Amino acid sequence: MALYKALYRKKMQIASLLDRVEQKDYIRTRYCGSDNSKFELVRQKLLMAQSWHKSYADRHRRPLEFLMGDHVFLRVTLVTGIGRSIRAKKLTLRFIGPFEILERIRPIAYRIALPPQLSSMHEVFHMSQLKKYQPDPSHVIESEEIELQKNLTYKAKPERIIDVKEK
Repeated sequence: MALYKALYRKKMQIASLLDRVEQKDYIRTRYCGSDNSKFELVRQKLLMAQSWHKSYADRHRRPLEFLMGDHVFLRVTLVTGIGRSIRAKKLTLRFIGPFEILERIRPIAYRIALPPQLSSMHEVFHMSQLKKYQPDPSHVIESEEIELQKNLTYKAKPERIIDVKEK
């Protein structure tokens, strides 16, 4: 809702006049008066709503920061043969890795060490594409060879065809 409509419960009829700089003060004093109490009331309500939304959103966020030498997983997306991405099912591959973080470019961008088969990709990723790897000495990771495209997608291939019907 526009601020004017919130204050006066009607649409502003003089929107074209607001574009002229010399008439802004005239319009404000004529239609709003010199008393800014209504503006302050709306401003306080908006600030209250903003702080409430921020506190609600902050409950669902966690600060995530990686250091040089940490290991992370990289998010990938499954696509069908025609190029559309499909919803991930239970056992589909969502992350590959772990990869070592080489450098922190910005607070939200990190350069990671990619293996030679992924050398054609850009090595700087947004932190939303990374997931922290918790190292475990007994954890042995055997990764399959996956053909990733430049937009971090791969094509799904069926392992075998179980049944065929003809109509």
